[in-house]
Amino acid sequence: QLQLVESGGDLVQPGGSLKLSCAASAFTLDSYTIGWFRQAPGKEREGVSCISPTDGRTYHTDSVKGRFTISRDNAKNTVYLQMNSLKPEDTAIYYCAAGRRYVDDARCWVVDGAYDYWGQGTQVTVSS
Repeated sequence: QLQLVESGGDLVQPGGSLKLSCAASAFTLDSYTIGWFRQAPGKEREGVSCISPTDGRTYHTDSVKGRFTISRDNAKNTVYLQMNSLKPEDTAIYYCAAGRRYVDDARCWVVDGAYDYWGQGTQVTVSS
């Protein structure tokens, strides 16, 4: 059974950093586009970052550009989201997702329809 498990969420002060992990079981991530999404209380889920399977090309939404970095370690079958300079508005449940529908596109996409497998999420709270 294909499974994604997120970890690394925590309570952190504004300006702090966290590194989220997305580990896969029963499949290898290196052939999938991996996306990170987040959902804050009372808001719709939004795409944050993604990484392509072939050339490792990345995309970050404007609100996190320059602060968040997505990366992958194929040997560990894990994708990471390094989050720096965290703000209270980054508070949300963070989900990783995997998909293969658009792996041949020139870029990856942070839209729900591009992904088939989802993790259960990890809570990130940014507060003083």
